[in-house]
Amino acid sequence: MTDAFIFAANAVLPIVILIVLGYMLKKIGLLTKEFLDVGNKLTFRVLLPVMLFCNVYEIERFSNINFSFIIYGIAAVIIIFLLAAVVCCAFTKDNAKRGSLIQAVFRSNYAIIGIPLAASLFGSKGAAAAGVMSAFCVPLFNALGVITLTIFNGNSQKQKADVKKILIGIVKNPLIIGTAAGLAVLGIRELFVRLNINFRLKDVTVLYGSLENIKSICTPFALIVLGGRFEFSAVSRLWKEIVFGTVLRNIAVPVLGLTAAYLLRDVLGLSGEHFATYMGVFATPVAVASAIMANEMGADGELAGQMVVWTSLVSTVTIFIYVTVLRMIGIF
Repeated sequence: MTDAFIFAANAVLPIVILIVLGYMLKKIGLLTKEFLDVGNKLTFRVLLPVMLFCNVYEIERFSNINFSFIIYGIAAVIIIFLLAAVVCCAFTKDNAKRGSLIQAVFRSNYAIIGIPLAASLFGSKGAAAAGVMSAFCVPLFNALGVITLTIFNGNSQKQKADVKKILIGIVKNPLIIGTAAGLAVLGIRELFVRLNINFRLKDVTVLYGSLENIKSICTPFALIVLGGRFEFSAVSRLWKEIVFGTVLRNIAVPVLGLTAAYLLRDVLGLSGEHFATYMGVFATPVAVASAIMANEMGADGELAGQMVVWTSLVSTVTIFIYVTVLRMIGIF
């Protein structure tokens, strides 16, 4: 029990400390709203895409990928998305709130918290597995997010989904661009291997070194900005939606996703690094990008922001519990 407790603390607390640091720096006036707004855009448009590109490129070979691990992650996210749509539509008749809540249930903060959490839990193997999953889950999260907010927003409930708008939103998403670029370069590397060409992107040390430097600042900077954007307003007016969404995101989703994975671990050939990745997919709080997209696409941006705040706060406890349990049953 003590070993599991210490393991969970070492994995989770560094992430929590950076979030708390961001909140405190804002409180003392060192981080301004303008800086945080620009920092959020910088993270979303530059730092995260570069980090995803590097994580995907670091995959050794396509042949080394456990595709059962990938398929389970994709299938689970889609099932959770469909269940979320049904449950959230039954919970509220407000279309704008529906969009924000559905996103809150299925869309994890995989890029900012999930990937570093996987690396913290299972070292380089965890980071590699998380990088593989990012090539599939990040585009899926963003595609489902665009679909959700196109259908469920503050406009007329009779509005039809604009397929062209959905596709354009998916293609132009910076996170998808970063992941797609990583896959393209990885594909070129695979071709070079087959043609016995020794040249690699890493051989261009000036370029690749710069990308690695950008990647290295992404996680700490993004977590500090996340902490700085915490707001505790509007709780009294939205408390029912906040409680509903937080319970689903922080408890129902990880319990279902991780339990099913544990029961299927022998069939799917899952090991510790895969569960470290699933922690990022299922157990992390709502993605910061969900609030940005909710504001831009006509959903309830205030509720979306509150979901980011409260699922992040609660996750500091729930992630710790899940890591401890998985450690005790021998997964980590």
